[in-house]
Formats: sequence, C-alpha cells, structure tokens
Amino acid sequence: MMELQQISDRFEIQQLMIDYSTAIDSRRFDDLDRLFTPDAYIDYSASGGTQGPFPEVKAWLADILPRFPAYAHMLGNFDLSIDGDTATGRTMCFNPMVLSDEPKQVMYCGIWYVDAFVRTADGWRITRRVEEKAFDQII
Repeated sequence: MMELQQISDRFEIQQLMIDYSTAIDSRRFDDLDRLFTPDAYIDYSASGGTQGPFPEVKAWLADILPRFPAYAHMLGNFDLSIDGDTATGRTMCFNPMVLSDEPKQVMYCGIWYVDAFVRTADGWRITRRVEEKAFDQII
C-alpha cells in the first residue's frame, strides 16, 4: 500500500504535467519557469522540434507555437517511479495541431514524454524531458 507521501508526490507530479499542458495550450510560456528547473534539458527532436537547455527551448516554443492556429494536449498513462526527492516518468500525450486555416489540415501526434523530476524547495520540477514519437498523421 502507498504511503501518504507517495500519494502526494504522485499527484503533485501529475499536476506538474497538467500545468505544463495548460501553459503550452494557453500560450503562457512564462508559466513554464515554475515547472522546469533553470538547468533543465529538453529534447523535442522526435517530433521535428528543437533540443537544448530550457531557456533556449522556451524561447523556441514562444516563437514557433503561435504559428499554429490551434492545438491541444491530452495526457494519460502516467507511469511514474518516485525515489525520495527524484522521480522518472513516461506519460502519453495526444496532441492534435491545426496546421493551416485554409484548407484546414490537422496533424494528429502521439508522443511519450520521458521525464526526470526533482523535488525543490518550491515543489516538484521537470529537470529533463525527451519526447518519443508514437505516431503522427496529417488529415
């Protein structure tokens, strides 16, 4: 049976992931500062994106994502392993993205977020994120 701290940690990490999706989908890129450690490494190359230190990737997101008319993230299958003040996770993300207004084209992306987390004085933070591609299809 899980201890209360394990349950709390799991929910806090899941909320961190939801907060990430909300920040991205709401185009509030500065909200990412409270979700990642300043030295976090991010690799979005599996889906055609960039990779590098968090500040550089955040700037890239703020530049590239507004070019899409609409997109959304839906998360599931949170597979978390928590060990004290560190954790790892693999989470499924379904991410449809509207590519153009006319004619309407939508790219349906399925990716896995493979993450490393650390507990800080301000709560759990993502310290490493690597995407693994599951599928994509343009319709």
